Amino acid sequence: MKQIERIKRMERKLNRVSRTVRRLYVVLEDYTKVQDDLRELEAYYGSEDWKQDFADDEKGLLPSDLKRGVLSEDAIWNVLEDNNTLKKRLKRC
Repeated sequence: MKQIERIKRMERKLNRVSRTVRRLYVVLEDYTKVQDDLRELEAYYGSEDWKQDFADDEKGLLPSDLKRGVLSEDAIWNVLEDNNTLKKRLKRC
């Protein structure tokens, strides 16, 4: 019986790892595709353009229906920090 249980246990592990690796592969492909966007956001954040856009938003010069998450100081910062943390974590794997 030990043998059968061992094989079943290993089969469950194989299935779990296989599903996870496939999902990670897809997500890493997506992550690779957004690297140019990430670099552009990084360059924009704190740039003169960003400062002007932020100031104009503060003055109420931008349309009220304009999405402006990029002008919140936390949104881009959080994405950049999450990305740095992710890169460190991936290096450890």
